Amino acid sequence: MTKTLKTGLFAITVLATSNIAFANDEAGKKTYDQACAACHTSGVAGAPKTGDLAAWAPRIAGGKEALYASAIKGKGIMPAKGGQTAIPDEEIKAAVDFIIANSSRL
Repeated sequence: MTKTLKTGLFAITVLATSNIAFANDEAGKKTYDQACAACHTSGVAGAPKTGDLAAWAPRIAGGKEALYASAIKGKGIMPAKGGQTAIPDEEIKAAVDFIIANSSRL
C-alpha cells in the first residue's frame, strides 16, 4: 500500500470517528438539557455543577458504571433519570458521558 493511500485511509478513519463522537456528544447534550441541566447547571440542592472539575473528579474516578447507575436509578434526592423516567437508559448514559466530557481534563 502506498504512503498516500495509507495517509488517506487514516484521515478517513479519523473523520469518521470524529463524526461519531460529535453525534454522540449532541445526543448526550440533548438529553442533558432535557433531564439534567435544571440542577447540574445551577447546583440546585447540592448537585455538582457541570464543568466543576473539583466536584466531578472524585465521582469520575469512581468510574462510568457507577455514574450511569446513579443517573439511571437516582441517588440521594436526585430522582431516577432526573425525573424523566421515559428516557431510555442509553440516552441517560449519553448525558452522563456529556457531563464527564465537560467536567474533566481528558
